[in-house]
Amino acid sequence: MIPAAQSAQQRAPRPIANLQTSRWQQLWRDAVRDPRELLSMLGLEGMAARISDSAAMQFPLRVPRGFVARMRQGDPHDPLLRQVLPIDDEDRIVEGFTLDAVGDAAARSANGVLQKYQGRALLVATGSCAIHCRYCFRRHFPYSDETAARAGWQEAIATIRNDASVDEVILSGGDPLSLATSKLVELTDALAGVPHIKRLRIHSRLPVVLPERIDAGLLSWLDRLPWPTTLVIHANHTNEFDGSVDAALAQVRKTGITVLNQAVLLRGVNDSVDALAALSERSFAAGALPYYLHQLDRVSATAHFEISDDIAQGLHAALAARLSGYLVPRLVREIAGDPGKRPL
Repeated sequence: MIPAAQSAQQRAPRPIANLQTSRWQQLWRDAVRDPRELLSMLGLEGMAARISDSAAMQFPLRVPRGFVARMRQGDPHDPLLRQVLPIDDEDRIVEGFTLDAVGDAAARSANGVLQKYQGRALLVATGSCAIHCRYCFRRHFPYSDETAARAGWQEAIATIRNDASVDEVILSGGDPLSLATSKLVELTDALAGVPHIKRLRIHSRLPVVLPERIDAGLLSWLDRLPWPTTLVIHANHTNEFDGSVDAALAQVRKTGITVLNQAVLLRGVNDSVDALAALSERSFAAGALPYYLHQLDRVSATAHFEISDDIAQGLHAALAARLSGYLVPRLVREIAGDPGKRPL
């Protein structure tokens, strides 16, 4: 624990309940890691010839079994399967696709701290994720050298404390909710001693792919946070939601947390108006307001997911014509060096 004075705005701490809960950790350990096992579970053994062993070695498969259960049996085009299966398309070298497409390295201000935009500091809290998405923009990130948790968060906290322009902290990764709740408490207790922090944002895929993570201990932590807090979940297709995700998000919202959903526009996953409309409506029904629809970050091994800007803009215009305005996420692209996400 990093000693830190209590913020004047901080509510009286409530005890963190049930820190030893381990069901989600067991489910994490039981995740599917063999591409051929995944195909066998879905009755798709015939797709094994498309598996790229080199891609799987460089960026291993990991997918919770609960997420696999939402995939369609016998469907080689299942949109959830496409997001996680390492296939031979990843082996193609495509001009313009690089290891650091969004300029993370240039934005580093301390170990595990990225500062791209005015007033915000992003903490790379961990390199771990419950699921390995094949389009991940940080699939090549040097997590072994760059996580804010090193040395007990000290360098990261000091960097934020010494920059009074930072009023919002973003927990990212990896997936910050992959950390034990006790580690999250340690981090936010330290951040509570920084008086100029006004908001906290948490980016996590776990409430969607491993909703069991939203347990009593985590909810107690969320409930005692001293700042207005936003949880940005990540779902790309309506089939990623089920009753377990709905229940988890309902519990999060009871703590007063704002919940948003961001998605990535992906070929073969959600590149139709029907798919995008269904995603927005289902996300909102689950309590997550549509936030961003990202154009693909041009990271090596992801070119097969890319949609052209012209097609993306056409899809977004059709989506805006179909849905109420609050259900239409902003279509954006991240450009290294820009002062914010660039609207398209």
